[in-house]
Parts: sequence; structure tokens; C-alpha cells
Amino acid sequence: MNSYDEINATRLSLNNQQITSSDCKDKLISEIAVALVYNGISHTVMMCTPNDLEDFAIGFSLAEGIVQQKSEIYGIDILEQCDGIEIQLEIATRRFVELKEKRRSMAGRTGCGICGVEQLEQVKQSSKLSKKSDRLQKVNPLLFDRCLAQLEQKQQLAKETGASHAAAFFSPEGNLLAIREDVGRHVALDKLLGWYAKNNEPIGFVFVTSRASFEMVQKSLAVGIEMLCAISATTEMAAKMAIENDFTLIGFTRKGKGTVYSGKRRLMLGD
Repeated sequence: MNSYDEINATRLSLNNQQITSSDCKDKLISEIAVALVYNGISHTVMMCTPNDLEDFAIGFSLAEGIVQQKSEIYGIDILEQCDGIEIQLEIATRRFVELKEKRRSMAGRTGCGICGVEQLEQVKQSSKLSKKSDRLQKVNPLLFDRCLAQLEQKQQLAKETGASHAAAFFSPEGNLLAIREDVGRHVALDKLLGWYAKNNEPIGFVFVTSRASFEMVQKSLAVGIEMLCAISATTEMAAKMAIENDFTLIGFTRKGKGTVYSGKRRLMLGD
């Protein structure tokens, strides 16, 4: 399936109280239902853009605590159906038993991230399972402008449609190592985390082209990532979770600026 499709549209131009119109072809980002099926049992359906779906399956499974490490995923099959895509994963028996227990206290998840969870406290508790990691040394914030330039340049789906979010992974030296895009910001991050796991968890940090939610912090913690930079704002719960877990969280990371909410020790600062 394509990441976007073209449809007929009418483009309007509004200038000086005058309206002009012209026929055009517009590229719209794809958003389809993707079902995640573990050992033959359907777990959830997410609305996603149909690219990098293997990365998505791995990243989602790790970030949600369904598996603890990539080696517990024995196989992934991606099947196109008439009404969406089904991703069939074979996981370790122990993790599947744990998943069935978890399902007893959870409703289905949707693309907004938290919708469907019966009790918020259950979601917050999972952050206590975070991996403890302290591999990332001092990062120079002066690199962020170069990171942003690389991020903007490499967002191919955003250039085509103007409707995708991106999550990107950078080395401590500010070199772009990977970028993943999706109509959903959490799904873009899941895809990136899948790449991260497949590539032996390199040292570095993440940029996202959205606000930073508590779930983004939680997902990063779950796989051992230590720093998240968001172009937009940060929620209160995300900041509190970052502080509690000694996680480096930076919001409003734009050209020449940024706001550090937690984990200042990983940054080269002048004070």
C-alpha cells in the first residue's frame, strides 16, 4: 500500500476580497487500520500510515512492554486485508501469557495513545519498568539547529502531503541516523524505536516534530533511550515522569532555543 494517494481537488486563492479557483491533484497521506496480532490473538488496531510496519510492530511491542527484548519476537508476517493490514507476530510463550493477563485489565488501544485504557494509574505504573541506562554523555545544545535542519530536509512524506509527524534518531555528534514518519505522532515514534532495537540500540537521542506527551517519555524509557527533544510543547505529566526517571526532556526545541524540563546533566551548558 502507498503512503499517500492523489485525489482531485479545487485549490482556492483568496486575495483582496477576490476568490479564484483551479483544479488540481492533491496528495493525501494514507491512514489505514493496522491490527497487531500476537500468537493468533488480536491485541489492538491502530490507525497508521502503511510504511515501515515491521519497525512499528517491533517498536510498539517493546514500548508497550509486550516483550522485553527484540529476541522474544520470533517472527513477523505483514498481510494486506481488504479493510486494512494485519501484522501477525509470534512471541515467546512467557510474554504471551503475560499479555493475556494484562488484557484482562485493559480495553483496546487506539491511535491517540491513551484512549481505551481503563485506568490511568495502570498506564503510569508501567514507567516503573523502565530500563536504567546511563550511556549518553554530554550533548552540546549548539548541535540542535543542525539536527533540525537535517530533520526538515529528510521528511519526505511531510513534503508530499504536509500531514505527517516524524521521529528521528541522532548520534551524540548530531548526525541523523534514522527517521520515521506517520500520520500519528506516537506511531512515528514506535517505528523509530523498532529501528533502534533492530540496530542494536545505538547511543544518541530522539527528536519529534510534535509535542511531547507522557506516553512518548514512557516509550523512550521502556527501550533505554535517555533524551527526547520535542519541537512543540511538553505536557505536565511528561515533565513529571521525566523528572522521576532522570530522563532528559526538552521542549520548544527550535532554531536557537529550547526549554529543558529534566535531565540537564546530559547537556553541555555554560552555567
